[in-house]
Amino acid sequence: MGEKTALTVSVGLWGAISTWLTATILPLPVWVVFLAWACAFLVGSGIRGAALSALANLVGIAVATATLLLVTAAGGGTLVLGIGVGLGSALMIALSRIPLLAAAPAIVVGFAITVATMVATDVPITRAGADHPALVAAAAVVTGAVFAVLSGRTAALLTARRRGTDPVGEAAA
Repeated sequence: MGEKTALTVSVGLWGAISTWLTATILPLPVWVVFLAWACAFLVGSGIRGAALSALANLVGIAVATATLLLVTAAGGGTLVLGIGVGLGSALMIALSRIPLLAAAPAIVVGFAITVATMVATDVPITRAGADHPALVAAAAVVTGAVFAVLSGRTAALLTARRRGTDPVGEAAA
């Protein structure tokens, strides 16, 4: 089977499984899982690409959480929010100078999914508990990274390539 066909079959299979899991067992937003999964494809293939992507997403989640908590502590409002997001945005890009965090877009996606998770779940960033938007986003990011690895490995098996090659990076390029 060709690499793109194998990846098509693999992502379709794991996409169906991830959707079923998040609809029945894992209380995670499937769209965050898919965004993290996509980031892993962009950052690189295999476990290393998924790990680097997840790390960048998690840093974005941390920056978003700190930004939103500081904006809330400062009284909120559009001016304070704008300044906070501007500073948070600058921090994300500055952090991408660290080699392990070089995937700046994945950091930004982590920030965005935190805000979107907060809005979609209607859970404020100030609430403590398992439903905290940052915790939900972080769990979904790690889950997405796992699905990226699984889909890459499955595609590699379907292509019957020699061990150690992963067609994800080639197909995504």
